[in-house]
Amino acid sequence: MTVNSNMEHKTACFNEYDTLKRVILCQPQYMTIRDVINETQKHFKDEGIHIDRALEQHENFVKTLKSYGIETILLPYHKKYPEQVFTRDIGFTLGKTVFVADMASDVRQGEENVLRQWLEDEGFSYYNIVGDHIEGGDVIIDRETIYIGLSARTNQQAVEHLSQLLTSFDVKGIKFKETYLHLDCVFNVISPELAIIYPEALTKEDIELFGSRYELIEVSKEEQFTLGTNVLSIGNKKVISLPVNKEVNKQLRDRGFEVIEVDITEIIKSGGSFRCCTMPILRTSGE
Repeated sequence: MTVNSNMEHKTACFNEYDTLKRVILCQPQYMTIRDVINETQKHFKDEGIHIDRALEQHENFVKTLKSYGIETILLPYHKKYPEQVFTRDIGFTLGKTVFVADMASDVRQGEENVLRQWLEDEGFSYYNIVGDHIEGGDVIIDRETIYIGLSARTNQQAVEHLSQLLTSFDVKGIKFKETYLHLDCVFNVISPELAIIYPEALTKEDIELFGSRYELIEVSKEEQFTLGTNVLSIGNKKVISLPVNKEVNKQLRDRGFEVIEVDITEIIKSGGSFRCCTMPILRTSGE
């Protein structure tokens, strides 16, 4: 792991639900299903992705974020990176440190260089993860605990590496079925007391662990397919979710959340939703 220590900028994320202040996105200008990597892509492979519709939906999503006072940063897109819209995976903020990921999949290798260039241009310090594959969709932080999904994209060595670096955190590896690309496709923390889960994908041991820490909203098979777990919390019990995930949205509202419905159904054809499309670099508490 190497460090770049340019002038400091404020970065901080200690959970998934504090007020979101600054986030990195990328327009789906060249989005396509080039290599089928998950069940969702397999389903939509022949239908393909309507780029104009995806761009319009992404623009509406960005406008929604801005309307809540969130600073949105759009990385430059490149034709050789068809999955750049999923910025969550190329890096992640843990505590006050931004980590740049090491991508396992050939189709995504190189995307992290675009992030690294932006961080350097803007004077952000960061850690470069080298040699241990990890993607941000597998990384979920909640105060002193960091859950890291063990997947085809994230290996045990990365978990051990982060455990050695982040000694003030409890880093836990979480196993789940390989059918599902990232941990945030089957589990997501919404508040200190609440999480969304798709139990079928997880081990009994981890379901019990999560159940001991959170009230769990269980997602149906149908709403897991439309990525019901992959909502984005923006703080103050406000959550951005897909209109099609009616049961998840109802359960959130029943628990006092404001559910902000935004349609990005064209983008989710490639297997990622709101959390996948955002890389938070600053969340603040008490605002």
